[in-house]
Amino acid sequence: MRNLTTLRNIGISAHIDSGKTTLTERILFYTRKIHAIHEVKGKDGVGATMDSMELEKERGITIQSAATHCQWKDHAINIIDTPGHVDFTIEVERALRVLDGAVLVLCGVGGVQSQSVTVDRQMKRYNVPRIAFINKCDRSGANPLKVADQLREKLGHVPVLLQIPLGLEADHRGVVDLIRMKALTFEGPNGEDVQEHDIPQELRALAQEKREEMLDTLSLFSDELTEAILEEKVTEEIIDQAVRQATLNLRVTPVLMGSAYKNKGVQPLLDAVLRYLPSPADVVNTALDADRDNEEVPLKSSPDLPLVMLAFKLEVTRYGQLTYVRIYQGSIEKGSTIVNSRTGKVSKVGRLGRMHADEMEDIESAAAGDIVVLFGIDCASGDTFTDGTRRLTMTSIYVPDPVISLAIKPKDKKAEMNLSKALARFTKEDPTFRSFLDEETGETLICGMGELHLDVYVERMRREYGVDVFTGQPKVAYRETITQRADFDYTHKKQTGGAGQYGRVAGFIEPMEEGDYEFVNRITGGVIPQEFIPSCDKGFRACLKKGSLGGFPITGVRVTIHDGNTHPVDSSDLAFQQAAIGAFRQAFEKAKPQLMEPLMRVVVETPSEFQGAVLGTLNQRRGIIISTAEDGTFSSIEAEVPLSEMFGYSTVLRSATQGKAEFTMEFARYSPVPKGIAEDIIRARREESGSKN
Repeated sequence: MRNLTTLRNIGISAHIDSGKTTLTERILFYTRKIHAIHEVKGKDGVGATMDSMELEKERGITIQSAATHCQWKDHAINIIDTPGHVDFTIEVERALRVLDGAVLVLCGVGGVQSQSVTVDRQMKRYNVPRIAFINKCDRSGANPLKVADQLREKLGHVPVLLQIPLGLEADHRGVVDLIRMKALTFEGPNGEDVQEHDIPQELRALAQEKREEMLDTLSLFSDELTEAILEEKVTEEIIDQAVRQATLNLRVTPVLMGSAYKNKGVQPLLDAVLRYLPSPADVVNTALDADRDNEEVPLKSSPDLPLVMLAFKLEVTRYGQLTYVRIYQGSIEKGSTIVNSRTGKVSKVGRLGRMHADEMEDIESAAAGDIVVLFGIDCASGDTFTDGTRRLTMTSIYVPDPVISLAIKPKDKKAEMNLSKALARFTKEDPTFRSFLDEETGETLICGMGELHLDVYVERMRREYGVDVFTGQPKVAYRETITQRADFDYTHKKQTGGAGQYGRVAGFIEPMEEGDYEFVNRITGGVIPQEFIPSCDKGFRACLKKGSLGGFPITGVRVTIHDGNTHPVDSSDLAFQQAAIGAFRQAFEKAKPQLMEPLMRVVVETPSEFQGAVLGTLNQRRGIIISTAEDGTFSSIEAEVPLSEMFGYSTVLRSATQGKAEFTMEFARYSPVPKGIAEDIIRARREESGSKN
């Protein structure tokens, strides 16, 4: 079995257009996984290796995370290249859930941007140690030292500069290694020949100063290094050890730099991945034991222990259904039997493979620490597989709720059949993409994280399934909630020859800050028998699907029952469900319901000359400006804007800034809709329902 300390599982994540896919392409070239470099917006018509989907090549963006593996020196590296666009955030989320370390790519000009903040938050959620790579040092306006400061100010990291640039912008030739105190340049047609030189005279003072700063910071986290500094016996090994320890403990972020596009700085980054990021043996993972009241069980990255692996991504490809799994413990080989902990279903492993973007290589076996694909295994994203000896489950992946929906209608009968196939596949692959039939209108609705997200899926239906669909206007996922406490006391009585129905429930509903719904049982003395309590809960839950204002889902409600009544013959499960439904409706009207809308966090990056025009476009859209930051020629404006006002914003922004500004948005929170606008929304909703009926 392979030595686990020579394996790295890393993700490459960043804001849109920071150069993640370009960096991955260079890594694959230097590790001899590919033999020619292709660009993201491929002038040669090929496109980057990791952007294998046609749509990705056309748009020059990453839509699906892609996995690959390569060898560097005597280490094996599994890499997942993730999308930067917030609409595909689930791809980043599930990649970080199963990776041991990550490379956070930052643009040398743009620095820490809005999506860098989101990706960093996801890394913190899964305690992923990271290295920062400041890319695009060859671009006009690049300032990696300022970007390192932004890591501290905007993300709360402790950045440790391990390099400084050897020239910037058009003069960018390489980097100065502050640990080994050597200048590195990258020669040859593709920068494959790394040359060491003495540090140029004009950079020696800066290199010495930055080295002192690096040692000062690291000495806070390493007694051995502090001792070595005092005794003046600092060696490269001691510094490397201090950086590794502090990085694994999430205390510091090592900062490297270069230009992936110009083939500079990539090999030292690979060396840093081996030196400072964890192997599977360095990471503590736990599972929950379903047979012992979900007690936490530590997992060991040993091939000899019982198997535990997590399915983190499903994909239907030309090979059939692939299930991407990360093996945390034990080993697996062709012909092994595996058990799905959620469903108890037993499956046999027919084929086992390793992915390289959309190419697959068959393998015979895999062990703890590996990321591999299985064939034809029916499961959901986030399922745990074991060998059946224990019922262990791993915590699943955080899935944000969709905020936008779109009605779609197939153009003909043939398209209808294929549409259901496409929807079944896409909803299985992507937990943030959902589809359902609106019972009232009979329309098929698809829901997702943003306009681009749904756009991509409609386009994929057309290309991959030949389904042409009519699409309606995008709709916002409004919610209804209550603003004050209201009491209820409701009796459900129905007499129909023979046994009737009887149930009385009393209590109150009140607003709650966090969460959608909570049921509190304060019944004493058995006034409602214990077996009917779940029926009450079920009745209340049934009311949450539609509020009385505009028929939108209800959220943020706590229901407490403290009294009730029962009949020896006529009380039943159904009677108490109906009583709860009646009670909820009675109280909801009294609790001053109001409409809530999704607010988006919008970040616009624009040349400073257009700052006023951009602020105007946001104010017209009921935007609340949170902050503006000016950085020489560029301004960054952060605002909270209702999603309903953001449709078509990209066109408006383009015309207001001569096409020079760009924006990103992600869901921030739900907020009350102003009264006048709420009345219009409710009126329109009722008219729509009336016309459909």
